[in-house]
Amino acid sequence: MASKAASDALAGSAAGAPATRPPGGAAAVPGPSPGTEPGGKYLAPGVAGAAKILVVGPLGVGKTTLIGTVSEIRPLSTEALMTRAGARVDTLGGRTKTTTTVALDFGRITLDGDLVLYLFGTPGQQRFLPAWRDLAKGALGALALVDTRDPAASFDALGNLEDLDLPFAVAVNAFPGSPEHSEDDLRVALDLLPSTPLVGCDARDARSSVLALIALVRHLVHAATESS
Repeated sequence: MASKAASDALAGSAAGAPATRPPGGAAAVPGPSPGTEPGGKYLAPGVAGAAKILVVGPLGVGKTTLIGTVSEIRPLSTEALMTRAGARVDTLGGRTKTTTTVALDFGRITLDGDLVLYLFGTPGQQRFLPAWRDLAKGALGALALVDTRDPAASFDALGNLEDLDLPFAVAVNAFPGSPEHSEDDLRVALDLLPSTPLVGCDARDARSSVLALIALVRHLVHAATESS
């Protein structure tokens, strides 16, 4: 779990950024620490705490892309070609996808030189739930990605997080041609609690993706403060 000093530093760095933000909004947010070179093996000096974070969501929602976008190290990916048998059950509403995560994705990001997030991407299919449970051990929280072209596809992922009693934030990943919905409508459709952060992001854009992670960590800091 992140130390109090790291949590305080993160909360201060994100001051002024809303804890929740309607999808499609833009905001200037801090990126990875300037002292951390992409691809570097070692943590930056001054790191005070670390947290394990899951990145979850249905097949094709952008988990691998988001982790690859923000990671300051070369991300680990276990993408494999989809088989004919898998293609019959792993549908994307007519959209095509040739690979799928079969174990996990892994990346690391340092925020403001103080707090390290270790990002673990889960497989998108419900049949990999046993892997979910293993990956969730020791996790502080989760970022759940949603595609508004098929919001119902995210129900299993959100239900799994609730079953695991793991705090989470929801990030609506922007895809070309995605329908736009109000925050209230999305909250109702996804059955989110008022306290659950809901943000918009583009998994291909580092600053947008970092904003989503900051919203999650601020939520976790707030929850930890409330319970102490």
